[in-house]
Amino acid sequence: MAGENERRILRRDPDSHLFRPIAFRSVTARNRIALSPMCQYCATDGLADDWHFQHLASRAVGGAGIVFTEAAHVTAEGRITNHCLGLWNDAQRDALARIAAFVEAQGAVPAIQIGHAGRKASTTRPWEGSKPLPPEAGGWEPIGPSPLAFSPGRNVPREMTTAEIAQAIEDFAAAARRAREAGFRLLELHAAHGYLLHAFLSPLSNRRGDAYGGPLRNRARLLLETLEAIAGVWPESLPLFLRLSCTEWVEGGLTLADTLEIVELVKQLGRVDLVDCSSGGNDPRQQLPLHPGYQIPLAEAVRRGSGLPTGAVGLVSQPELAEEILANGRADLVFLGRVLLAEPYWPLRAAKVLGADKTAWPLQYERSNIYY
Repeated sequence: MAGENERRILRRDPDSHLFRPIAFRSVTARNRIALSPMCQYCATDGLADDWHFQHLASRAVGGAGIVFTEAAHVTAEGRITNHCLGLWNDAQRDALARIAAFVEAQGAVPAIQIGHAGRKASTTRPWEGSKPLPPEAGGWEPIGPSPLAFSPGRNVPREMTTAEIAQAIEDFAAAARRAREAGFRLLELHAAHGYLLHAFLSPLSNRRGDAYGGPLRNRARLLLETLEAIAGVWPESLPLFLRLSCTEWVEGGLTLADTLEIVELVKQLGRVDLVDCSSGGNDPRQQLPLHPGYQIPLAEAVRRGSGLPTGAVGLVSQPELAEEILANGRADLVFLGRVLLAEPYWPLRAAKVLGADKTAWPLQYERSNIYY
């Protein structure tokens, strides 16, 4: 098997921060590079297939320390599109198990993100315009904290009852259990980008008058109860990450100060090991200041304000920038998205650029290192 092949250390130069191992509970990643969860929109009935295998396997072979699946949705109705990955049944678990095993055999940590699209569910794929999916094409009614559409022209979600909220919590816990059974060693809960848990957190999308609406502590109730339920099924020895949109970039929306309050509530549970610091996604009026590393100050602020480890994500594509983030204590991990889509072996190139000595090439590819 490919996983049994030897890997040889080729470089013996200064100890780059990017290539220092990092431990979370019983799990140690070989470096600080994480493949960010990125939807592929090509699953059938929520099942991972050969595309998902090659996508994740190649990034593990390419040297990433942590390899995340895209968001695996906890119910069929919780998918963004009808081509999204799922983890609501055992067949989906079993399809993912071979991927987790191969990723781990290559020396990377197999990781999975679980989520629920909430009011942003039932749309066409991005290259099809992200339009509301009509019933005749398999569409369904989305749900959310309040009957407020994400944007004009999008479906108005049905306001969730307390019974539906309780069921959603159970669905998240069931997906976490299946993730463990599939062999994943790291779990991330998706509470960002306007999806269900984020929609409850935000005053822009949550206008409820019950225990799950109103003050920030109430709006955070679903997130906290979901984390508690997951903690009941996800082994204490395995790490749990949380992805948050740390600001919404919209007047009247969540701010970084709000996020620091949310993280303090989360911290009191004693179960979250890292906050994956993203932003936006809950309101099309957002004004994101797009430039390389534009979200790094969010990760730095959460890290310094809470004492919890953080992950930096967002237009980080140069090895030198990734190294600076870690060397200056601005975050503990660097999540890479689009650059790893374009270049699966980016970690091997970054090791050469930074003169790292913690990266090994697969022997099958060793002769290609002359190009780096």
